[in-house]
Amino acid sequence: MGDLGGGLAIREKAIALVKDAVDKDKSADYPAAFKLYMSALDHFTIYLKYEKNPMMQQTVKAKFMEYLERAEELKKLIDGDAATSRANPVNSPDSALRAKPGGKNGANGKGDDDGESAKMKSQLGGAIVTEKPDVKWDDVAGLEQAKAALKEAVIMPVKFPQFFTGKRKAWSGFLLYGPPGTGKSYLAKAVATEADSTFFSISSSDLVSKWMGESEKLVNNLFTLARERAPSIIFIDEIDALCGARGEGGESEASRRIKTEILVQMQGVGASDSGRVLVLAATNTPYQLDQAVRRRFDKRIYIPLPDDAARAHMFKVHLGDTPHDLVQADFDQLGAQAEGFSGSDIDHVVKDVLYEPVRKTQEATHFKTVPQPDGTEHYVPCSPGDPAAWPCTLETLADKGYASQVHPPKITKNDFVKVLLKARPTVAKADLEVHERFTAEFGEEG
Repeated sequence: MGDLGGGLAIREKAIALVKDAVDKDKSADYPAAFKLYMSALDHFTIYLKYEKNPMMQQTVKAKFMEYLERAEELKKLIDGDAATSRANPVNSPDSALRAKPGGKNGANGKGDDDGESAKMKSQLGGAIVTEKPDVKWDDVAGLEQAKAALKEAVIMPVKFPQFFTGKRKAWSGFLLYGPPGTGKSYLAKAVATEADSTFFSISSSDLVSKWMGESEKLVNNLFTLARERAPSIIFIDEIDALCGARGEGGESEASRRIKTEILVQMQGVGASDSGRVLVLAATNTPYQLDQAVRRRFDKRIYIPLPDDAARAHMFKVHLGDTPHDLVQADFDQLGAQAEGFSGSDIDHVVKDVLYEPVRKTQEATHFKTVPQPDGTEHYVPCSPGDPAAWPCTLETLADKGYASQVHPPKITKNDFVKVLLKARPTVAKADLEVHERFTAEFGEEG
């Protein structure tokens, strides 16, 4: 509900900005109208990240294009490329959106270039993480070397820029690799929370376009925007989807152009005048990365499967404040028992365990009453042999109007043992061997 509420607030702000833009447009205050339209477009772009309804997404995107067209037209007016279009009547919001001053290409094409750049930057604006994920360094179990390296790359240059002078340069490229579910994206969330920098979260879909040449421009605009908002971090998840090895069968011309542009831009990131921009990337298949792209990353950190202590910590963190009777020794034993499980595997195990008390309550044939400090009573399932047990079912309690007073029992260690017996790790030994071989050749342990 929090994400949805935030999205609605952003939408309302965008609508308010559009209304103000239309008012300025009608009064011929074109510079102010242009700024308001662009600000509204930024808000609509962020809102689309929240909105999951396809129909609503389509509606918003249609309006987005209308407002964008008008913004581009106003830009031409401001630049003087289409002065004759001032004669077009602007009497209503709709007419303002439909009016199309000047030709498509303008007098010299500059207006179109500026408008196109503004459009792309607006598209990329939604990739900026405006709300911190609330994942702290301490929430990441184990991976001490990886966390130390990221702190060195992300925190130190911002807090202590005087440390990085002369030949001592901050890292400009950082690659996290390892099997699926080991915490690469989770580490990135910690970076987004802890870093005092603009954080761009990018996937391949943000940069790939069906239009010829537009993908390269999106990459260019992404890095330009990152430099404008430096210090900044560009996080590219599943980078192998964009930067696979060149020359492989099936590689398209568009894919090669995107890859080349990324290489050029990453090379530029290391320049002294580029501002503080760090490219942070994650992949499950580092051996599929293009050789030249791999070399652009100064640090290549292997994120392995968690060890016993890390797994014990994950069990405890994922269980959170859910009522349970486990002690630290129980978590330690569970961590040892779950050898070969990734962080994602443990998350799924805990999710299953969380339903065990619900299942017990549904299947219970006996309940007992448990007095509460406030004088009320809770109905809790129990075994038939419990001295306080009386025969009853969940449906019976619900029919008698006691549904709100029924509470599931605490989670026990046996609940975990039961689920672990049927759970299987998702990472094969062959996959681990490949990553270990890559680490021996090109990377370092995290």
